Parts: sequence; structure tokens; C-alpha cells
Amino acid sequence: MFYNSPEAVSLERDGKTGLVQGASFGFAASAMVIPLMAPEMPAAMRSYPIVFSGPDFMPMMVTGVRDGENLFVDAKGNWAEPHYVPAYVRRYPFILAGDETDERLALCVENDPARVVSLNAKTRKTARPFFEENEQGEAIRNALSFCEQYQGMFIKTRQIMKVIADSGLLAERTGKLTLADGQSFNITGFHLVDEAKLLSMSDEDFIKLRKADALAVIYCHLASMNSWNALLYQARFRIAEAA
Repeated sequence: MFYNSPEAVSLERDGKTGLVQGASFGFAASAMVIPLMAPEMPAAMRSYPIVFSGPDFMPMMVTGVRDGENLFVDAKGNWAEPHYVPAYVRRYPFILAGDETDERLALCVENDPARVVSLNAKTRKTARPFFEENEQGEAIRNALSFCEQYQGMFIKTRQIMKVIADSGLLAERTGKLTLADGQSFNITGFHLVDEAKLLSMSDEDFIKLRKADALAVIYCHLASMNSWNALLYQARFRIAEAA
């Protein structure tokens, strides 16, 4: 999602390149769901329903009801306040990439002209250089640190989700949302925690979840089900804006 052909950052290729500051979130305007890491769930659950999807049942926050629409990004590329902006979005246009056998993943950047620009007298006023005096600039150092933190969260989240999936708690569900103007949308292809199964677990299996740090993920997910109403409110707000 968001990335087409990121390339490894290098002095040779990016020595005269900079990162635009304060760029919009327009690149995420069509994302109906966005990946979410376990440590983010307490902040995200207040604004978004959190479901599980994909072969690894990774957490995804739901940001829209129609395909190709993120209700939290407006026409100017602003993310609706005070709603949480996920790390997957804040990481862009950078990403760590490489083979699983690589000891260290390489920092790569998507060549998005809204975010990455060639430095000149004009762009230097709004962009931070990737390199300064042939050394990594603050923009690259910060991006590398953030991406490494994100990678750590990803690995931990995948481990947690394996324990939850192996416990048999996840169940595929479908849902129907009806907007204020009467339009209805079916939401499919996601999994939720079966709360009845959770409550009937043996003490031994429940302790396995606790030891795997999975309980916070489960409880945040369950609490986030109240945020379907927040999503519908955002949809009503969008309809009112368009009227």
C-alpha cells in the first residue's frame, strides 16, 4: 500500500534530494483500511474499528466504507483532527526493504514528487536535505530510526497475531453499514475475536495469551468495535461537506 517502486537511499542518487516538510496525506486518501501495529492500538481504538485481515491476520484500522475512500483525509490532504495517524502513514515515503536473509534491511524511499524533491534555491526553503556535506542529514537519520522502530513493532505484532490465530479465537465476519443518506455498504473479508470463545477459554490457554502480550491487542480490538459509530459520524460529516 502506497509504495510502487521504492529505491535504496544513496549519496550517489539522492545527494541533491530533499524531503518536503508538512506535505499532505493525500497519498492515503483512497485507503479504506490501513495496517496498524499492536503498540498503536490503544490510541487508534478511540477513532477507528480495528479488524484482522490477510494471511497473518494483522490488525487493520478501518477508515472508510467505500472502496477507494478514506473518510479521514479531506480534499486538501489534511488528516481529520484529533484522530490518530498510524505509523504506516507517518513512515511514508520511507520503508525498510530487503531479503529475509539480509542482516540489515536497507532504507528505501518512494519517488513521490509531492514528498521528495530536487534541491534548489526554491525547494530548500521547504525541504530538508537527505545528505549534508556527504553525510546523512537529519531527514534520513530520523527516517531510519522511525523505520527501524516500525520494523520492531511489525515483528512483535506478527508474533502476537500468530498466538491469537493459533488459539482459535478469530472468526470471519461480514457487516453492513447504513449511512445517514440511506446508502448501505457491506463490509467483508475481515476477522474479529469471538468474545464467547475468549470467555470460555481454559485458564491455561488464557495464560498463554497473557504471556504472549496478546491480551492488550484483544481488548483494544474489542473496545474498538464501539468506533463503528465514529466511522459513521465521519461519513455523515463527509456527506454534509459535499452538500
